[in-house]
Amino acid sequence: MPAPLTNAAEFTVSEIAQAVKRTVEEEFGHVRVRGEISGFRGQHSSGHAYFTLKDENAAIDAVVWKGTWPRLIFKPEEGLEVIATGRLTTFPRSSKYQIVIEQIEPAGAGALMALLEERRRKLAAEGLFASERKRRLPYLPRVIGVVTSPTGAVIRDILHRIADRFPSHVLVWPVRVQGETAAAEVTAAINGFNALVPGGAIPRPDLLIVARGGGSIEDLWGFNEEIVVRAVAASRIPVITAVGHETDTTLVDHASDHRAPTPTAAAEAAVPVRLELVGYVDDLGLRQRQAARRMAGNARDRLRAAAAGLPRPLDLVASARQRLDLASLKLSAALSHAGQKKRIEFGRHAGKLAPMLLVQRARVLRTRLDDLSRRADTAASRVAERKRARLAAIRLAPTALRSDIRHARTRLTPLLARLDPALRRLLEQRAQRLVSAAKLLESVSYRNVLARGFAVVTVAEGHIVRQTGQVRPGDQVALMLSDGTLPALIGDGPAPRRRPRPRPADEQESLF
Repeated sequence: MPAPLTNAAEFTVSEIAQAVKRTVEEEFGHVRVRGEISGFRGQHSSGHAYFTLKDENAAIDAVVWKGTWPRLIFKPEEGLEVIATGRLTTFPRSSKYQIVIEQIEPAGAGALMALLEERRRKLAAEGLFASERKRRLPYLPRVIGVVTSPTGAVIRDILHRIADRFPSHVLVWPVRVQGETAAAEVTAAINGFNALVPGGAIPRPDLLIVARGGGSIEDLWGFNEEIVVRAVAASRIPVITAVGHETDTTLVDHASDHRAPTPTAAAEAAVPVRLELVGYVDDLGLRQRQAARRMAGNARDRLRAAAAGLPRPLDLVASARQRLDLASLKLSAALSHAGQKKRIEFGRHAGKLAPMLLVQRARVLRTRLDDLSRRADTAASRVAERKRARLAAIRLAPTALRSDIRHARTRLTPLLARLDPALRRLLEQRAQRLVSAAKLLESVSYRNVLARGFAVVTVAEGHIVRQTGQVRPGDQVALMLSDGTLPALIGDGPAPRRRPRPRPADEQESLF
């Protein structure tokens, strides 16, 4: 059949899709849509986020591009009622329209509080708010780190209060405490303070204060973000939080080790009152001195009482002296009596002592000695005769010895012929090993390094200096060079810069 006659324009599918896209974008260029987030599963692997905004009667697809995601103050969450700001467009391939979101905000304080309560329950279930994990604050911190805005009244209040109570070293990490980047900057500051090395160029704080002034829940929302709460909970340094006024409470207050109602109260909790501490120390010193005086007085009284009960020294030795005098008198009389008694006994036995007794005793002993001498001569003669008879019975012939000598010489001759070459080879091997060891020793010797312009630094005791901390300004050292040793003195300033010495022409040519 012939085609029906019509004057209607003919379009392709792509032309229709592009026309619809232009119409939607021109009519709804910038809109605010209120709805509940549904189907949110986090960011796609590409970095974009896709979900649906719905109410009781309709639904619309939504997309957050990868570049927009970091700028969102409130990130989308499943089931959260929000007001999304963006522009309407279409996706021609599937003939769907969608909203490209540029900003998200909760739909009223109720939704924001519901999100806050849901996040609080989630973090509490992980144990981040448990009281047993909170640490005691240091009593007198030497360095205090403050994370806050450098231009607000909060930092001035904290510094003024610390200076009034107990002047301490304060490190300020400036951050934004409100806005899109507040949570990331506060997290980076807390992690940065924890990353400082104790004893480094920048001292590591003993205590952290995270503070900002009061504001609405939207203004304080950066301190309710998970990254900030987790950074406070993971901090190895005790943290005091003072966010908002006394009635304001954020999630970081639950995770911190101490929550202060105001920034001024945080400074008061960080350091004690110096005057009170000085008075307390003075009072302890006074009590110590009084206690020492009382103890010395009591000891003095006990000593006097004990001394009063002791006898006099002369009384203690008087009886012993008297006994000594009596014994000395008795000793002279006893010696005289004993001498007289011995003389009487000697006179009684003197008559029995005569020289003939000794002469008779000597004769008897001489007779016995002569008899023993004759018997010894006779015995020695008999033993000598027996030995001589046994020796005569044994005949020694040199023939057997000559045969053994010839046999041994026959075995020794080839050994002597082999010994000389073996000894030469052994000496050559030992000489080669000695030469190799000498070359190896020369190659690894530190003197080769000294010849290239280096030096060995030693202290007076002969120990080698390997680190700068081993010497101090004013110490005497010795510089061992390739051709000798030079004395030197360690200075307290930087070494002067010297212009490099020009190389000789022959050395420059050798480099090429």
